[in-house]
Amino acid sequence: MRTTVLCGNPRPASRTLDVALSVADALTGLAPDGSPEPQVIDLALLAPVLFAADRDERAAVDAALAAVSGSDLLVVATPVYKGSYSGLLKAFLDFLPYGALRGTVAVPLTVMAQPHHALAGDVHLRPLLVELGAGVPTAGVVVTESELGAGPVDRWVATHAATAVGSALLAHRQREDALA
Repeated sequence: MRTTVLCGNPRPASRTLDVALSVADALTGLAPDGSPEPQVIDLALLAPVLFAADRDERAAVDAALAAVSGSDLLVVATPVYKGSYSGLLKAFLDFLPYGALRGTVAVPLTVMAQPHHALAGDVHLRPLLVELGAGVPTAGVVVTESELGAGPVDRWVATHAATAVGSALLAHRQREDALA
């Protein structure tokens, strides 16, 4: 099972990325197939070349787009800005063609300052991922800054991880069967 972490925080090596990695580790740990470590795409590192016209400069962006679209399980993490996902994440996802995430199970993850933004992932990010073709079989992971390191990831994993992993394994098998 190919797992990718996509972090849309404009700050490199952010707390958002840390939470996403803990979710991905929990999910890959449940996979019975000895899944490899998740591939990590920190968009803060790609931001300087995201809109580059030169093909050589965009090579890292193109590789990241290919990794995302080739994933069986995709953890999409963003801080909440103005009640929604980051502009950096939206700009990156806009480069994917319609249906590029078909056969991918996505887990939206939002980190926010205030609990009144708790629905941002399910109300704003989920429809974007579905528009791109991803299956989103569970509620998103919601973490407030005051909860960082406290336990919301553990609660989400206990409630939703088996569904996400099972769906991703099924998608992976279907992809392999289609290629055979």
